[in-house]
Formats: sequence, C-alpha cells, structure tokens
Amino acid sequence: MNDTLSFRKLLQFLKEEGELVVSHAEVDPIYEVAGILKTLENGSAILFERVKGYPNVRIAGNVFTRREALGKVFDVDPKKLKFKLLSAISNPIPPLFIENPPCQEVIIDKTIDIEAILPLIKHTERDGGRILGGGIYFLGGKYAWGGKELSFKRTHFRGKDWGSVWIVRGSHMADSIRGEFKGEKIPATINIGVSPAVMLLAAGGPDHRILPGGVDEVAIAGGLQGSPIEISKAKTIDGYCLSQSEWVIEGYFDSSEKVWETEEAERIGREREAPFFPEFHRWLGRASKGIKFVVTAITHRKERPIFYAPLADSFESDNLQNPAIEATLFELSNRLYPGFVQDINILPSQASGVGIVIQVKKRGAGDDGHVRSLLANILAGELGINLAIIVDEYVDIYSTDDVLWAVTTLTNPLSGIIDLKGIGGGVTALLTLGDKRQELGGSIGIDATIPFTQRRFFERPHYPVDKIDLTKHFSEETILKIKTRQSDYARLLAQKGW
Repeated sequence: MNDTLSFRKLLQFLKEEGELVVSHAEVDPIYEVAGILKTLENGSAILFERVKGYPNVRIAGNVFTRREALGKVFDVDPKKLKFKLLSAISNPIPPLFIENPPCQEVIIDKTIDIEAILPLIKHTERDGGRILGGGIYFLGGKYAWGGKELSFKRTHFRGKDWGSVWIVRGSHMADSIRGEFKGEKIPATINIGVSPAVMLLAAGGPDHRILPGGVDEVAIAGGLQGSPIEISKAKTIDGYCLSQSEWVIEGYFDSSEKVWETEEAERIGREREAPFFPEFHRWLGRASKGIKFVVTAITHRKERPIFYAPLADSFESDNLQNPAIEATLFELSNRLYPGFVQDINILPSQASGVGIVIQVKKRGAGDDGHVRSLLANILAGELGINLAIIVDEYVDIYSTDDVLWAVTTLTNPLSGIIDLKGIGGGVTALLTLGDKRQELGGSIGIDATIPFTQRRFFERPHYPVDKIDLTKHFSEETILKIKTRQSDYARLLAQKGW
C-alpha cells in the first residue's frame, strides 16, 4: 500500500496522482459543497481550502469517487481489492497504542457547540438538517464483545452537544447498543478524516457469517494497510480514538433513550414520513427514532484540520462499501462450494450491496444444483440484497450490458428465477416499513447459466480481432477517432472478439 496512513497524506497522494483538485474560493457548507461534489462526481476528489464561517477548517469530499483512485491507494487492480481485503481478514495486524496523538492537539471539553465547530454540510433543500455522514464510530471493549467495531453512522446533532444516531437492526452495533447492553451509557468516539484502510472497513457491510461480532476490525484495517493502525486513549471517556484522525468527537450512547432524528419527525410522531437526507439507495431517506449520543469533548489537529464530507448516495459510498461485501460473500460461497465461484462484483448501476453478480465455473452436472442453493444462501443473509445474478465464466461481470445479455438469452423464466418472499429485500422494506422489513421484504435470484449438459449448444463466437492489423487500412489518428466513438460495451466486445 502507498504511504497514505493518514487522511491528509491520502489527499496529498491523490493530488500527486492527478486524482484531486483544490478550490481556493470560499464555499458554503449549506448546499454549495454538496452541489459541487454531485456536479463533479466520479471525476475527481475535491479539497475546499476556504469554508464560509469556519476560517481554520478545510473540507474534503468525493475522495474515492473513482474506483481507480482506490486501486492506486492500495496498489492493486480495483477489481482485485476484495481479494486483498480477504487476505487482511486472515492476516490482521493488532493496533498500536500511542500517547499524545495528532488528533488531540486541540481539546474542547467545555461549552461544546457541534455546529459552531464542525462545518456539517446540508445536502439538499429537503434535508431535515445538517447531517454528519463522514464520522466513523469506534466501539470497543465489552461493548464490541472483546473486539473493535468501526462503522459510519448517519448522525443529526439536534442539540449543541447531543445527536440522534441511526443504527440499523442486524448490525453489530445494533446487537450491542439496542440489544445486549440496552439501557447502559456506552462510551464511543466518532472519528473524522482517517486512513483509507479504516474507511474501507468502516464503510463495508460484511456478511456476519464471515465477520461475526467480536472481530477486531481495527486489526483487519492494519492488515489491509500492512502496518498497525494507531489508537489512543480518549480524554473524557473510557474508550479509544484513531490517533491519526483529523477530528474526534468523544461521548457516549445513552441507550436508554431514543430520540427523533428531526424536529419535523417528532412533530408528526410517525417514523419513515418526514424527509431526512439522501441515502445510499439513492432515494431520499426518511427520519426515524435513533439512539441518543451525548458529546463530552471534541478534539482535533491544530493545523487547519480537514473535515470529511462524503455524499451518502454516491459513487464514493459504493466504492468504499462494496469490497467488504464482495470479499465476505466470495469467502462464504467458497466455504459452501470450494472452487465453484470465480468472482463476485456489485455493478456500478446498483446501490451499495443491493444487487450482486456472481461468476461461476461449472465442473459437472452436479454444479447445476449449486446455483439455486447458492442464490438462496446469499439472499437469505443479513445484508439486505435485493437481487443476485449468477452467470458462467465467459460473461464479463464488470459490464452491466454483458450481464444483461446473459440474463436475456439464458434465463429460463419458469425455472431460473427464485423469488424469496419475506427474505432479504433490504432497501424496499427500509423505505416502507423500517424495522418491520420482514413483513414486506423479498429478494430475487436469477440463474443466467447454461445447464452443464447443454453447454455444447452455447458457444460464444470469437471474431479474429487478435489477427488483424488495422494500421494497414487506417492511420493511427483515424483508428483512435473511431474507437473513442464506440460505446463502452462495443469497446469491450471489440477487445474480446465477442
């Protein structure tokens, strides 16, 4: 991995690689930051040097809006990042404790006013407030069953020193805060602006059958970056923070109290009705009751700390979340049927983790039965996957067009579609019934593979693209001009000779 062990080193690396641009004009955290990030999404990371109302603070966003940037940071083909993460799961490196960390150069533990200190952004005019989406909660000790838990959680600070935190049922943190330790005051830190390895572990929604509660996710992040993640003792709570953070919010969950995420939701008195802010599924989220988080201190770096402001429904959230989903589902698949699954990919047209494509290689007629079983196992997990498609090894699972070609030419509508009513279906149910998702949940599995005994009737033709010389007929300039006109799918077919 490249030398990006802190957030500011990460941004410097991206700038050197041509993956980051800098704005020196003043930017307003209300709408303007989000508007710029959305307009330039999937093009470049952005660092805003001047923030209206916050003279000593900078804002960064779209940090991993390009998958290619993620690959550069981890020095790997981005398609292979899932396998590097799998290696880190098997080879964790325990964190390193340090004193006097950079994130505690400035300590604010009196007269706390979150919005006066942090440039929380407002995404859209329909938002219920200025929402913190880039904070990573760090939970440890008995509250993480001896492990260390990292996760992004949407947080709305409705008071100067308290906020409502949405914790999805089925997550490790929900099992702890809303389950086993409900009613206790649970110490935690919110870390903003951290190393990319920590970001990847915190964003990922791994299958809990592979990463159960009690796992040390900080150690896995260390394994991913190839060196220990530094942690330090918090100043006002019995907990730890990530030492290289730009900002740390210390406090505790008052798990005995649930509070509405917005004033409008509290006034209406019904969950999932008042608008909240854009969510990962690319629909406008709706406000509910969250767990109350009480702030005891804010610490930060002294030299112009950088506030991380990701968009929730974005390429960046997909790029950060998908590797952990892909990695753990690949591991699960190969535990069930060793050697059967070749690769797994979440297509860019899908919201994070909602739709997934699995590439398999059949070795005999017995593998035909594995397809339906594998689909059922993946869809029945706790990740809330709506759609799973299985294709053969000759389909390019990184091309939406090629996957749809396989579905339309190979799927038998009578036997190739599995409808699991009441199981999975995370996003659909989330948008309607919230935690009562099982009442409406559902998911679809599609078998777009060729029955093993029928394979001889399905041969993908190969045009002789590797045996021709275009320069005999056209100039290099003409060839380039024609190729730039081709669609992405036409270019793929031309390269493969399909």
